[in-house]
Amino acid sequence: MNPILRNILAVIAGLVSGNILIMLIHKVSGSIIPPPDGADITTMEGLKSSMQLFEPKHFLMPFLAHALGTFLGAAVTAYLAANNHFKLAMLIGVFFLVAGIINVVMLPSPIWFSALDILVAYLPMAYLGGKLTIKNN
Repeated sequence: MNPILRNILAVIAGLVSGNILIMLIHKVSGSIIPPPDGADITTMEGLKSSMQLFEPKHFLMPFLAHALGTFLGAAVTAYLAANNHFKLAMLIGVFFLVAGIINVVMLPSPIWFSALDILVAYLPMAYLGGKLTIKNN
């Protein structure tokens, strides 16, 4: 297979697999750590209006979703890529970082969570996912 096409498909596979994991973790998070009483988390407007009810424990699952989704996406990309494995894994981190920044702008959350999410969940996890996959291949 053409290496460029393989790399494009590897990036797409990384983005899709990372997003699926993020959505799955978000989907089950309410049953692991129930939302605060009176919080409507079914819509973006409801989430925005009830954000002040959230305690630090309610931010654990979103952080894990973002971090693990980015890690998986970077690992899948690094594994499937024809070449430039690490660069493409970091590209996944950049994609998810941009999405994370958009999320922080659209959904106001505490500064500590926004900083933690932006600084730790994306590029460092893409770095780990890429390096660990390359080392084990």
